[in-house]
Amino acid sequence: MQFGVAMFPADYAISVTELGRLAEERGFESLWFPEHTHIPVSRRSPWPGGPELPPEYWHTLDPFAALAAVAAVTSRIKLGTGICLVVERDPIITAKEVATVDLLSGGRFLFGIGGGWNLEEMAHHGTNPTQRWKILRERVLAMKTIWTQDEPEFHGRFVQFDKIWQWPKPVQKPHPPIVVGGNGPHTLQRVVDYGDEWMPNRVEPGPALAARIAELERLAREKGRGPIPVSVFGVRPEAALVEGFKALGVHRLIFSVPAAPRETVLPVLDQCAELARRYG
Repeated sequence: MQFGVAMFPADYAISVTELGRLAEERGFESLWFPEHTHIPVSRRSPWPGGPELPPEYWHTLDPFAALAAVAAVTSRIKLGTGICLVVERDPIITAKEVATVDLLSGGRFLFGIGGGWNLEEMAHHGTNPTQRWKILRERVLAMKTIWTQDEPEFHGRFVQFDKIWQWPKPVQKPHPPIVVGGNGPHTLQRVVDYGDEWMPNRVEPGPALAARIAELERLAREKGRGPIPVSVFGVRPEAALVEGFKALGVHRLIFSVPAAPRETVLPVLDQCAELARRYG
């Protein structure tokens, strides 16, 4: 089992470059940054994590710029978006950003994606929230075309472009792993449709997760695919949880560390690293 860490790279938190070096020194397999372009002041959409939205949601850096900075000061740790809000992004620009970070990191990028929860935030980007899953699918398929073809073109309902030239292409072939985040009823179908891995968020080990992993394996077989890795995002650093996930055959656990200064982050990072050494 692999172990990663995730943090909102807030402008008031430990620097992303220092966090990257510390995580790599402690042997973590991956480092993940989430994304929010902004948070609408209206705050109509309820935050799934509780009644009060933490300030890191509107203080977070752009994940691609932050991961590129980490790539420059590390050599082994994988670098992931956890998650990239593709429904708020132009797919041609995002395809270039993914390929650029993959190139600068020497093929260490993991493309975590999702549909998001903040409906007003999506609407500010011109995305109809009721259509976000269809938009997400088309944009991912369009990006795959850009990454894998010399003269890609795409003609869908939401994405339209004639033949283009775009380089760089990703170092990883055919492209960086697409890690589909989400816990919803249709998430597993999306994983087998256009993803490479599944990343449920803040779930517990137990019968419910075991049943969903079995369902994912069944859907993959029906598509003629092999086993699909599962990464659990937002794991608390507790031995019982790690043991439970390991018993289910989970591929990767991603611990959450607080968006805070170094003196707050470092003890949590060390606690997570000790569990990774014990169970990795």
